[in-house]
Formats: sequence, C-alpha cells, structure tokens
Amino acid sequence: MSEFEGVAVVKQASIYFDGKVTSRTLKFADGSHKTLGIMLPGEYEFNTEAKEVMDIMSGELEVLISATEGWKTISGGDAFEVPANSKFSLKVNSVTDYCCSYLKDL
Repeated sequence: MSEFEGVAVVKQASIYFDGKVTSRTLKFADGSHKTLGIMLPGEYEFNTEAKEVMDIMSGELEVLISATEGWKTISGGDAFEVPANSKFSLKVNSVTDYCCSYLKDL
C-alpha cells in the first residue's frame, strides 16, 4: 500500500539520537497508529511496548532482535517483526525510509 486514507497526522515529530532518527505519527479511526520516518546511517537501540512490524521502504539496515538469531540484513521492500516488551538493535547502512505498525494483541 503506497498511501493511507482517513488518517490524522500528529504535527510534532518524534526526534531521536540527535536528529538521526525522526518519525511522524498517523492515527487511524479504529484506534490503531503507525509511524513514518527516516533513519540516517548509524547504530541505534529501541525498546518496544507493543508488537511492531517495520516495513522498510528504501535503504538498508541490519537488525538484531535476539542474540540466538543474530544480525539480519533488511533492504527496501523487506519487513521485520519485533515482539512486545522487548528491545532491538539496528545498524543503519544507508538513509532508510520506514513505516512502523504497532499491533495490539487480540
């Protein structure tokens, strides 16, 4: 899906790591939300509350979700999932455009 319809956009950006990672929040009528953002090259660690699916639109990064699975390379067009209440590490190799979906357990 290349666009979202019927959403509210939070005007204020979320800015992390001295501006190297930014995002904007989209709120949907059903109460769900997503963030759209850009990550500059670097290494980052994030914590999750909800389960997340990260769709990478363009760019390339490596993700570490669990030490047993090791680092995985993710490129534009790929996605990865992160469990709720966990953390993950990223090595962003090139400017990366992403969409993060926050999933509620049903």
